[in-house]
Amino acid sequence: MQKRNRKKTRNAFTMVELMAVLIIIGLLAAAAVGTFMGRIDKAKVSTTRASLKTLHTQVLQFKMDTGRYPSEDQGLWELVEEPTDVMDWMPGGYLETTDIPLDAWNNEFVYLLDPGTGKAFVIISYGADGQEGGEGYDADLYSTDSTSGRRRESEVYEEPEEY
Repeated sequence: MQKRNRKKTRNAFTMVELMAVLIIIGLLAAAAVGTFMGRIDKAKVSTTRASLKTLHTQVLQFKMDTGRYPSEDQGLWELVEEPTDVMDWMPGGYLETTDIPLDAWNNEFVYLLDPGTGKAFVIISYGADGQEGGEGYDADLYSTDSTSGRRRESEVYEEPEEY
């Protein structure tokens, strides 16, 4: 009988190899999710700024048509439901929907007449946390901010660095 020299062949990965691959995949996934979540937050701020600008413009149109701003009691609802004490209200309302839009975090906008800032009115989103004040993505957004959408100086936040 002849002895055959057979090499043993491996048919599987070792546990250490599998763990190393899983750790690498986990690290890559964590980095991707972090970047993705930051972009979602930025998109929510942009969407809310656009909604604020639209609502602000429609309140101004309401004022031009009716001679007054929406009351603070009825607020933005006067853009979709005709008040009984005005004439020349735009048939169909001032918004494309029959509901007042919410900000990107599903919070209601706050409408204030004569907010003490020298402006006739302001519409506010309280940011991601839905609470007055805050920093970063929790900071309040105002319809009276500049058209470039910048936050007030006291509410400027640093964008996270991208690597």
